[in-house]
Amino acid sequence: VSVQSQYYTESLPYDPEEAKVTNLHFFLHEFLSGSNPTVAMIAQANITSSDNNSSVPFSTIFALDDILKIGPEDNSEVIGNAQGLGILIADTNTTNLLWYWDFGFITGKFNGSSISMFSRNPTTVTVRELSVVGGRGKFRMAKGFAQLKDYSRNDTTIIAELNVTVIHY
Repeated sequence: VSVQSQYYTESLPYDPEEAKVTNLHFFLHEFLSGSNPTVAMIAQANITSSDNNSSVPFSTIFALDDILKIGPEDNSEVIGNAQGLGILIADTNTTNLLWYWDFGFITGKFNGSSISMFSRNPTTVTVRELSVVGGRGKFRMAKGFAQLKDYSRNDTTIIAELNVTVIHY
């Protein structure tokens, strides 16, 4: 029996649906320590130099499972979580983070959907812009951007406000 297979299918014209634009506003709650931290260091470069201004060495890799809420308050409604990886890139002038995040929603109209972001996050800038590079569910084939701004920050907790513009089909 001869078997013939191909690694592709016949090309067809693309007829896209009309794009939708969704604006989202929510808060990311990150706990650096305490009984339930949402950030864990998973690798660190073996660098003994302290030439940068950061308390964490260059090339530190973090795993993240931050909480998404409607508001900045502790008792605000949870709408999802942001899971991903962060890499600290520190030099003598600034500290940057390179983030990959998947923002998964667990309630409301976007329950079961997610937005994927991959971008630099320069921590010294007040309002940072992150790239939306994809998504799942109602955000399939998403693109867009998010503006992230620290709402509050201390040694144990970071609460960031996000305004996200998502173009999706």
